[in-house]
Amino acid sequence: MCSSCKKPYYITTAIAYTSGKPHIGNTYEIVLADSIARFRREQGYDVRFQTGTDEHGQKIEEKAAQAGVTPKAFVDQVAGQIKEIWDLMNTSYDKFIRTTDADHEAQVQKIFKKLYDQGDIYKGYYEGLYCTPCESFFTESQLVDGKCPDCGRPVQPAKEEAYFFRMSKYAPRLIEHINSHPEFIQPVSRKNEMMNNFLLPGLQDLCVSRTSFSWGIPVSFDPKHVTYVWLDALTNYITGLGYDGDGNHGELFGKYWPADLHLIGKDIIRFHTIYWPIFLMALDLPLPKQIFGHPWLLQGDGKMSKSKGNVLYADDLVNVFGVDAVRYFVLHEMPFENDGVISWELMVERMNSDLANILGNLVNRTISMSNKYFGGLVENKGAAEGEEAALDEDLKASVLAAVKKTVEKMDQLRVADAITAIFEIFRRCNKYIDETMPWALAKDEAKKDRLATVLYNLTESIVIGASLLSSFMPETSEKILSQLNAEKRELSQMDSFGLYPSGTSVTDKPQILFARLDLKEVMVKAEEIQKAQMAAHAAESAQAGDGQGAAGASGAGQAQAGGADGAASAGSAADAGTDGTAGTGSAAQKEIDLEPKPEITYEDFAKLQFQVGEIIACEAVPKSKKLLCSKVKVGSQVHQIVSGIKAHYTPEEMVGKKVMVVTNLKPAKLAGVLSEGVLLCAEDAEGNLALMKPEKDMPAGAEIC
Repeated sequence: MCSSCKKPYYITTAIAYTSGKPHIGNTYEIVLADSIARFRREQGYDVRFQTGTDEHGQKIEEKAAQAGVTPKAFVDQVAGQIKEIWDLMNTSYDKFIRTTDADHEAQVQKIFKKLYDQGDIYKGYYEGLYCTPCESFFTESQLVDGKCPDCGRPVQPAKEEAYFFRMSKYAPRLIEHINSHPEFIQPVSRKNEMMNNFLLPGLQDLCVSRTSFSWGIPVSFDPKHVTYVWLDALTNYITGLGYDGDGNHGELFGKYWPADLHLIGKDIIRFHTIYWPIFLMALDLPLPKQIFGHPWLLQGDGKMSKSKGNVLYADDLVNVFGVDAVRYFVLHEMPFENDGVISWELMVERMNSDLANILGNLVNRTISMSNKYFGGLVENKGAAEGEEAALDEDLKASVLAAVKKTVEKMDQLRVADAITAIFEIFRRCNKYIDETMPWALAKDEAKKDRLATVLYNLTESIVIGASLLSSFMPETSEKILSQLNAEKRELSQMDSFGLYPSGTSVTDKPQILFARLDLKEVMVKAEEIQKAQMAAHAAESAQAGDGQGAAGASGAGQAQAGGADGAASAGSAADAGTDGTAGTGSAAQKEIDLEPKPEITYEDFAKLQFQVGEIIACEAVPKSKKLLCSKVKVGSQVHQIVSGIKAHYTPEEMVGKKVMVVTNLKPAKLAGVLSEGVLLCAEDAEGNLALMKPEKDMPAGAEIC
């Protein structure tokens, strides 16, 4: 199909903040976006894929000063590092935008002036409690122990003149749009959060300029002000297409806007689903079609920390496992709505089981058998009778069903499920080998045609699976197809089985796609990487002179304007009306007397280990009406616990809760899923359940005694 005939598809990632090297959780997003972009190209779309870096702000200015360089030199170095990692991960972006690009800065100034001229931006001042690392403002009630609720660092009183955007002017229109476009915010849990916690309680006006630092885009008509955070960063999605504030838009803008998909982390969903759409409304531009807030990839043994040396970086992982193994892991292990977990141990497990065994061994065995029995020639003899024919038809049906399922899951952005569907092809091929036993067929000359047919069916199945895999593991897909002397199958041709040309010869020297790894050897390498990280962090902290190093996330730079005189109250969002504590209820509960169980001794009780756990991920157990499967962080370990509480809690409600856990219960399988503990609950006379939680905030792993 000619490029001009293809339907355009515009996908973006959030732009990475240039405060430091991105860890594997940051890298996950670009790999996820790349897999979607590649698959859309396979579906025949004319894809435009944009990523880039967010490079302004007080935090950058301070870090550059600590490093003894200019802010521009600092962001040049970090942006280069980010781009190197994106390229290392074999991502196929079309545009890498930087917010220090001259054309972007010019358009931001035009946008600011346009919004000011039409009365959407006005001058006032803000006064509040400010966290510099997070570039966020908070009310006193939002602080935790008097410190920033996001990063735990001290906050400072701040007051300065600023320009504000009239958010409330457009809030009703945005609420109507969200209600009338159910696909606009995904997953649905993110939409509910934005509506209930921010939009419906009422939006306050947004601070869009600063005067206390200079590293930003100057306001053209008031140069002591610099444009603040989101009005600068968010507009990259249109400036990167050639949007012009004067109306002289470039060809790409006309072709690709509105965006089909903004792919972002769940931590910045508010800014993309509230501020960004309102900015676009004020500019009289169409809104993006969909915004997907993906979950986080968490370190298996706790929060990533430079001081602990446990931060996982893509280049370190690639040096041990290879690019496609890392791509496979981060894509396959991330649930649709809940956080995923990554660790060196889990990587080794997946490498050995899924990649080396299920996929690599299958390809190697198939090619080796074709060479051993037929000199590498693969021919479809069509030899199958009775049960043999039934086996062949079942294989073909399974392969074609997996193709259909892959497409369905990708259309739903369920990338992990799509990869699982592809690996169902490889699993089914391995089962087919066990069913047909080619080594036994080879002993009977009369079965030679049947053996050839079996190997043809295997080769054709692998070609289809490898072609599907190209969006997720492009190098591996290419290696497999090259060894089979096959062209990548077009997605439009995957509705039929048997297109691999009969009489084709496979390579006579099959390559090992993925070698099995020894866990002990990998952990030695991990320790070396950890020591190097800790040494680098110590040197960085000494240079900074503050004992904190360079840790700290980019956050929501915002203050809220209010009052007739334009005075601003601090706060990063409208209060949701709850402090997270349980309510007492309006009616008194009746006491409950239970039938006593047999007495136990203190020694019996002491055998049980009770600890505080933090739920970092949760999902429903397939085909179960009652069960939820939670990933519970207890100290440095993550326990998988299955609980019959689905009627009382959604998976989204579970994530982030601190709960009481029995951690030394013998593991057991419930509905086929391994459970490694028990979550303690209370139950009333009507059967309502409530998770038991510590009265005060306690660290995950704290002993309950």
